[in-house]
Amino acid sequence: MRFLALGDSYTIGESVAATDRWPERLVAGLVASGAAMDAPDIIARTGWTTDELSAAIDAAAPRGPYDLVTLMIGVNNQYRGRSVTEYRAQFDTLLARAVAFAGGRADRVVVLSIPDWGVTPFAAGRDRAAIARQIDAFNTTAREGVAHAGAQWVDVTPESRLVAGDPKLVAGDGLHPSPVMHAAWAELALPAARKALRIQ
Repeated sequence: MRFLALGDSYTIGESVAATDRWPERLVAGLVASGAAMDAPDIIARTGWTTDELSAAIDAAAPRGPYDLVTLMIGVNNQYRGRSVTEYRAQFDTLLARAVAFAGGRADRVVVLSIPDWGVTPFAAGRDRAAIARQIDAFNTTAREGVAHAGAQWVDVTPESRLVAGDPKLVAGDGLHPSPVMHAAWAELALPAARKALRIQ
């Protein structure tokens, strides 16, 4: 089965080994569940916003259909101070593209929420409460789009906020998730992926 993962630093696994990033771990979980999976095709880069991801998809021109497509994007829109209104329009476009890559099967698209970087050491001295409110607003918008499209939503934001009390959940750069966090996200996404692939 073919798997396309679309996103930013969280999907490409900034500051962790390729084998530790959550898409790779998700494949391992699916294989353990009995699925025959190819290695994931990943279109993701640290720092990408929604429009930058869309341009990268244009450049990469992946060829569907894929059995599973994941989307995790938006943190850099928030970080750069871009509006929720702009995000809504661009996210909905990306989601529609993801559904198209899944052969028109919205149920085979899994969207992961935006993690809260405001709890990380990198955010020291910033208004962490404001960051949390903004992340929540972006996630509310994304979740509404996912529900409207009939795709699946996986909320990893609460898990990301555990960094505040557990340093081993953040990578050495003080910002990105550690292998432990990536493993937790993969575990959270596994039921939705199994449902998408109709694995009992």
